[in-house]
Amino acid sequence: MEAAEARRAVVAAMSTASELDLAVDDAVVLNDSNRLVARLLPCDIVARVSPMGWFSAAREVELARRLAEETDGPIAGLDPRVEPRVFERDGFDIAMWTYFEPVRVVGELAPADYAHALERLHGALREVDVSAPHFTDRFAKIQQWLADPDFTPDLADEDRELLADRIANPGPLFLDGGAAEQLLHGEPHPRNVLTTRDGLLFIDFENCARGPVEFDLAWVPGSVSERYRDPDQDLVAECRGVVLALVAAHRWRRDDQHPSGRESGVAFLDVVRKGPPWPMLEAVGSPTPGVDDKPLPR
Repeated sequence: MEAAEARRAVVAAMSTASELDLAVDDAVVLNDSNRLVARLLPCDIVARVSPMGWFSAAREVELARRLAEETDGPIAGLDPRVEPRVFERDGFDIAMWTYFEPVRVVGELAPADYAHALERLHGALREVDVSAPHFTDRFAKIQQWLADPDFTPDLADEDRELLADRIANPGPLFLDGGAAEQLLHGEPHPRNVLTTRDGLLFIDFENCARGPVEFDLAWVPGSVSERYRDPDQDLVAECRGVVLALVAAHRWRRDDQHPSGRESGVAFLDVVRKGPPWPMLEAVGSPTPGVDDKPLPR
């Protein structure tokens, strides 16, 4: 968020918490991209604040509520002191989540633990009946604004066409439609995993969608997808090519607020130009924060 908008978001979160009879006199910003995440103190609650209408915050909250009530899935859920819903204030959607003290980990997440946690999450997602878009729906939206140079003014026409073609023609396995589909996290990359005393917990379900688990596996390190039980690794590779193009397209949007900025956009565009075999996301750079499908202002 822009600095002024971020300040307003923090004030909105603190005011909302106070009205919910939570003790709050300070806020520590944990993440600030297209959505601001703040730890409110001393009540120790996590407020996730986004401009109203950027994505379905209500669906994310409903999914978290259902997962907590109906499964033992590894999620960092909503704070039980607060009604499980989205609060609207000063043009923002605000949801209150449980704060988990992180456990210091040296190096990357243990691949076996990561794969096991993702398997558990997918099992939990199969148990809940929540309406969600198909994972290809977001690709159609991206193609729409790739076709409009006003959305990506610094992207050369041939690169705009390249990204659109990669998203539209991911590969024969991807287009076959024969893989089993279910509810997915949507972006279970390492930045959406917390290491806590309760084990690995997933956060940020705003891109939850229905599709094959291989699409989720395209977001995780290769050492993790290799340890996941029985995925179609060829389909994972095809999904990875689409994910690389998706991330590249977002990095070139005129309003993208990713900390790595244009440097990341150049890196991801370069690997899409080179084509398969597709590298792992971690070999290119961090895709997050800030990969979402909010509408662009005209």
